[in-house]
Amino acid sequence: MAHLQYYSYEGVGTTNREKYSYSQAVRIGDRIECSGQGGWHDDFVFEKEINAQIDLAFANVEKNLKSAGGKGWSQVFRVNSYHVPLNDEALTAMVRNFKKYMPDHQPLWTCVGVTRLGADDMRVEIEVVAHDPKDTTSA
Repeated sequence: MAHLQYYSYEGVGTTNREKYSYSQAVRIGDRIECSGQGGWHDDFVFEKEINAQIDLAFANVEKNLKSAGGKGWSQVFRVNSYHVPLNDEALTAMVRNFKKYMPDHQPLWTCVGVTRLGADDMRVEIEVVAHDPKDTTSA
């Protein structure tokens, strides 16, 4: 799949690419698809409290989209979120961030409770798909 453009932002993105052999995002025409983002800091240390972890996961999605040349959450039309556990506190934090990052639209959303995610301290993982149309006004 060498014809696709893959992206891995500095820090966790490049570390995970080297250590686990995957990318954070791929651009397919006017779409950006993102690997699941968690509530981690640049040193891959996770927030412990679920609200802080979900807030940071949203910030990491924004960083990931911009690293792939997008504008951020304003272009997101699909969200898949995975939660350990899936409870009212997690749902409330997700909705709060939806309203913060996407005040002008409501994306498609699939929300799933799971028993474990990719790291011991990981309690949320958020995947997104964004539409980033090419600028047709420039020649």
